[in-house]
Amino acid sequence: MNGPVIFVSVAPELRLFVSPERRAAAAPVVTDGVSTLGHVVESLGVPLTEAGRLLVDGRPVPVSHVPAEGERVEVRAVSRPQGVPGAPLRFLLDVHLGTLARRLRLLGVDAAYESEDIGDPALAALSAAERRVLLSRDRGLLRRREIWAGAYVYSDRPDEQLKDVLGRFAPRLAPWTRCTACNGPLQDADKDAVREHLEHGTRHTYDVFAQCVACGRVYWRGAHHTRLEAIVDDAMREFGAAAA
Repeated sequence: MNGPVIFVSVAPELRLFVSPERRAAAAPVVTDGVSTLGHVVESLGVPLTEAGRLLVDGRPVPVSHVPAEGERVEVRAVSRPQGVPGAPLRFLLDVHLGTLARRLRLLGVDAAYESEDIGDPALAALSAAERRVLLSRDRGLLRRREIWAGAYVYSDRPDEQLKDVLGRFAPRLAPWTRCTACNGPLQDADKDAVREHLEHGTRHTYDVFAQCVACGRVYWRGAHHTRLEAIVDDAMREFGAAAA
């Protein structure tokens, strides 16, 4: 049986989640009369991780609000920068976001990453256990109740993904301090101490090294450094001051 009809307006940033007929302002939505507004918003396709303030007839309401006949609902996007209270700001990325994970680590951001698909339940549980913000382009994964916090990554291009995450969460940036392979911390390393890890040409060409405390990987300013330095410089120029 059909229940109350409400009128829902979705913020422009969130309209990609809803069907075309729901993108107009004050689109009518038939509810069942018992479901919460949070459930209604998700049923329209918007992950609650992406919904900011919910307004009913102009007043803010919690996701637990049960809509009544004729109410006008406004679903706003999350505010930026978005605060994540309750734990240090750390991230967990799903299997499809490996390049983004490495770029966040390059900037010194704590970004755990599963290179193999461990499944949605395991990812959600890991987010909760370690209190990490789960980053994903999988809307279904972000709807899992177990996750501690989450965010949809809007682009499929690594450059835009990085800007999206840095602009949304404003993490503190500390470039060249984290291992891009395993996320562990880096420390300065004496050339003689890491000599066995270096090829002959590297030993004779470079003198400044860093080593990961966790996995032992050795870093130096090799052939790819110029490209990586450009990524770091761009991020620090746009987001470094805001994240300080």
